[in-house]
Amino acid sequence: MEYRKFGNHYVIRLEKGEEIVAKVKELCEKEDVKLASLSGIGAVNKVTAGLFQTKEKKYVSKTYEEDMEIVSLGGNVSLMNGETYLHFHISVANEAGEVRGGHLTEAFISATGELVLTRIEGTVDREYSDEIGLNLLKF
Repeated sequence: MEYRKFGNHYVIRLEKGEEIVAKVKELCEKEDVKLASLSGIGAVNKVTAGLFQTKEKKYVSKTYEEDMEIVSLGGNVSLMNGETYLHFHISVANEAGEVRGGHLTEAFISATGELVLTRIEGTVDREYSDEIGLNLLKF
């Protein structure tokens, strides 16, 4: 991973084999980023993503292993119990143009990844909601 900071923006290049979620977390901890938004594009060859089943209050994920382009990558960085908390969603398309995605668990770069992380001044915590079954933003 290489990156450069411009004001509150980090322009990031991920290398082949690097995992997106782990590398963004590494950058946030190194640069003391407590609140931010993320967007990105690139190429991946393994993605685990899914959706939250509201009735069961649990995530169900699938792993896709093939060459795919990131159609959309977005999300946010916040804190929970003083620790970095990442919440990202991803859409990827394969050679046939089929799009898959959802809540991002992991994604491995196959060629390159180009991300922009925008630091937001301040902090926002998260708190688990028994009613919803998720870690919600707490204001």
